[in-house]
Amino acid sequence: MSLFDLARTALFTLDAEAAHGLSIAALRSGLVPACRVPPDPRLKLTLAGLVFPNPVGLAAGYDKNAQVPEAILNLGFGFTEVGTLTPKPQAGNPRPRIFRLVEDEAVINRLGFNNEGHEAAFTRLTALKTKGIVGVNIGANKDSEDRIGDYVAGIHRFAALARYFTVNISSPNTPGLRDLQARESLAALLSAVLLARDEEAVRIGRTVPVFLKIAPDLTEEGMDDIAAEVLSHPLDGLIISNTTLARSGLKNEAKANEAGGLSGKPLFHRSTAVLARMRRRIGPALPIIGVGGVSSAQTALEKIRAGADLVQLYSAMVYGGPGLAVDILRGLSAEMDRLGTTSIRDLRDTGTDRWAARPL
Repeated sequence: MSLFDLARTALFTLDAEAAHGLSIAALRSGLVPACRVPPDPRLKLTLAGLVFPNPVGLAAGYDKNAQVPEAILNLGFGFTEVGTLTPKPQAGNPRPRIFRLVEDEAVINRLGFNNEGHEAAFTRLTALKTKGIVGVNIGANKDSEDRIGDYVAGIHRFAALARYFTVNISSPNTPGLRDLQARESLAALLSAVLLARDEEAVRIGRTVPVFLKIAPDLTEEGMDDIAAEVLSHPLDGLIISNTTLARSGLKNEAKANEAGGLSGKPLFHRSTAVLARMRRRIGPALPIIGVGGVSSAQTALEKIRAGADLVQLYSAMVYGGPGLAVDILRGLSAEMDRLGTTSIRDLRDTGTDRWAARPL
């Protein structure tokens, strides 16, 4: 039994949210050693003006309050994303609100954008010394009377600190938030956010890339509408996808009916099929970050084959531990050795048609 196996056994005796808090504390204290792997130049990518040392990132939701981005990058990740951050602090939904589905290697959460707000995160990000890529995921307060205004506020507050922004309109845990994916609302949101980004570019002397994070629970018409608006605005990329409300095929029937978004291995198929369908809609130029069920080098490769440039994970770390990113990077390098591939970019889109044809 490995050291992580022992730690996981202990952590799994705790409430999932308490265990998450302990993992953050361990990273802050330096108790989790760095997990580095020699850089493989074949995994290096330049997207949206940013140079990513490798394509594996940590998704938003883990480091909600920008407490440990440097420690996360030291685990081998090519980039990390803090948040979701809202202008005002908010407690989120009542506890318990995170549930492990161990048999499925999955998680259901209904956190509800719990975070300490813009100012607390701004103070921490200002103190960062890392030159690594730290993205900022922005959202709206649950009780906001102007949700678009909340996103604009996030752009203005963090433009000088964020290497990229993620506009998160895909969480199922803030009532009405996914309504912003509807075409008219999305057009208004993107116009306002990108105008704010351009205003900040004049002030800070650089243009911060903006990615849009969408849900996996979209109809074909919904995907059509999102693709149309994305292509009609100077957006820098898509993140596909957030958690799902679907529950099909779960082994843990006792927890399957918990409200909230499902993540982890059961999300892989749906999120990857949606990714491929969106890649076919938007064409080859716009970057996509693939999220949902990435737990190994093989699943990361399948995301890339389906049309992703980069991938992110989070729930898999609950089951795979802090060395997971390095394990995936080693696996990617080994697969490129086997294939004789000189760049990870060469594998993108090689499975798009196959994945797009799969039922959701």
